[in-house]
Amino acid sequence: MPSPINLMLTYGLLVFIWATTPLAIVWSVADIHPMWTLLFRFLMALPLAVLILSVLKVKFPTHQSACWSYVAGSLSLIGSQIFTYAATAYLSSGLIALMFGLAPIIAGLIGRFAYQQKLVAWQWLGMATSIIGLAVICLSGRQQHVQPLGIALMLLSVFAYAISMFWVKKINADVQPMAQATGSILVSTALALLLLPWIWQYVPTEVPSSKSLLALCYTVVMASVVAMFCYFKLVQNLQATTLSLTTVMTPILAILIGAYFNNEQLSLQVFVGAGIILLGLLLYFFNDIKRYRHIKNPPA
Repeated sequence: MPSPINLMLTYGLLVFIWATTPLAIVWSVADIHPMWTLLFRFLMALPLAVLILSVLKVKFPTHQSACWSYVAGSLSLIGSQIFTYAATAYLSSGLIALMFGLAPIIAGLIGRFAYQQKLVAWQWLGMATSIIGLAVICLSGRQQHVQPLGIALMLLSVFAYAISMFWVKKINADVQPMAQATGSILVSTALALLLLPWIWQYVPTEVPSSKSLLALCYTVVMASVVAMFCYFKLVQNLQATTLSLTTVMTPILAILIGAYFNNEQLSLQVFVGAGIILLGLLLYFFNDIKRYRHIKNPPA
């Protein structure tokens, strides 16, 4: 088992990558059409994932349940990211990260109404609070970095991401995480190629700026590979609650990073709405946090 310091550094790296990836996405689409950027990301990530799979000598199953698992996993990649990249024209990088912070809440609603999973009072209160925060942001006016269409696109993105988690879990294929990721990237790449007839007119005709190219490489290497290793490492060694709290920490950092590095000036009303959403997330996880603290510090 990794040492506590090792896990702490891994946790910090994962939070950092997830907090900076939205800004990298925004920068990567500055000189290239968003859908072309998404296609390039998958085309670059696929050979890298295959190379890692080969180096680690991880078995890549191709039986029926494994193939369906790859399709289900692709819903959290191409299915989710296609809406995220489309939303970059309407939302700041910080708000994109904030919307992804709603993933546990949307997953909770899917679990309640599709799988009859029980939700406690604190979770319902957290959901209601987050919805109020989202409404506050939507009513903040049509600023450059806050538009209702972008929020709608991100809700679709997070919904696709949450559905993917349930679908992969339901299939429950005997596939190692690295093989699952590679298979999902493969399916996503194939689906992204189907976009070509609709985006061919926007094919890049000039070399993008160095900032856009570096941002694209960052999403490929850090967001698609390094973050994946960090995530699965933490899944095996940490409580689910501790890992889930990244959804609270990441948006705060992403908003600050976007404001500092990308001059994303948001109104006070947007920050108030973001604070209400984060409060809703804390309320949603209240029982889990309390239970985790009790496990870590049992009564004498």
